[in-house]
Amino acid sequence: MTAARPPLPPFTEESARAKVQAAEGAWNSRDPERVALAYTEDSVWRNRDRFLTGRAEIRAFLADKWRRELDYRLRKELWAYTGNRISVRFEYEWHDTAGRWWRSHGNEQWEFDGNGLMSRREAAVNDVPIAEADRRLR
Repeated sequence: MTAARPPLPPFTEESARAKVQAAEGAWNSRDPERVALAYTEDSVWRNRDRFLTGRAEIRAFLADKWRRELDYRLRKELWAYTGNRISVRFEYEWHDTAGRWWRSHGNEQWEFDGNGLMSRREAAVNDVPIAEADRRLR
């Protein structure tokens, strides 16, 4: 049995905000194992043009992501919530191995099981090149 990961649905505004902050903190750790534990074993993802299923694929995806997206820094903001679903807007900044800086922004829709684990994640993401001096997230 998987341990519960509070806050649990159905979400209130307060618990939805707490869930978003917990996700932001985990992703900013850049630790694929820590982040993957927030998802069900059979979680389904769409991230840009990639479709993933399960923690093992999510973990591998995140490890590869943070090898390419260096000095990654993320902010998430609650957009909406209802029942066992939360929508967020986000932006993050990173640089590639050539030193070029990027700001990535988009929206995510999350669906949770009764234990508070994310069973589905749909993410639409756009990347914009920026000058290092234009960074907002440090």
